[in-house]
Amino acid sequence: MSTNIPDFNEQEKRLISQTLRERYGMDVPIEVADAELMLDQLTEALDTCPTVIWEQRGAHFVVFKTGDNRFRCQFYYTETQQFGTGKDEYDSLGDCIITLLQVQSDHEREKAGMRSGMNAVDFSKANDGEEYYGPLIV
Repeated sequence: MSTNIPDFNEQEKRLISQTLRERYGMDVPIEVADAELMLDQLTEALDTCPTVIWEQRGAHFVVFKTGDNRFRCQFYYTETQQFGTGKDEYDSLGDCIITLLQVQSDHEREKAGMRSGMNAVDFSKANDGEEYYGPLIV
């Protein structure tokens, strides 16, 4: 295990906190941790990566720092319900967090629609008969 990746600095933690405050309208506690990720698929070695974690609306969010200005992210509800953004790595922490929050918000809305009992036919009727294609789930 190698660990040459710098920890999240204060500016990065402030950016995360500010973005979460704007999204949820309140301060959301974040936790700093370490996670082991396979950064090099060729060696299959695990690298220790600084990680920021928070929970909101029943979802758990994780942002991994994989290098200088390199980030990965995901959110999950349970071990079997894990979701990414469709992009493997970001070079901007702000883009990483905003995309993660947007994908989770889209997922939350889709879940709410499914719980309402509406299906593709119902959505098509509500949309002047045009066929409905739901959001892409990653």
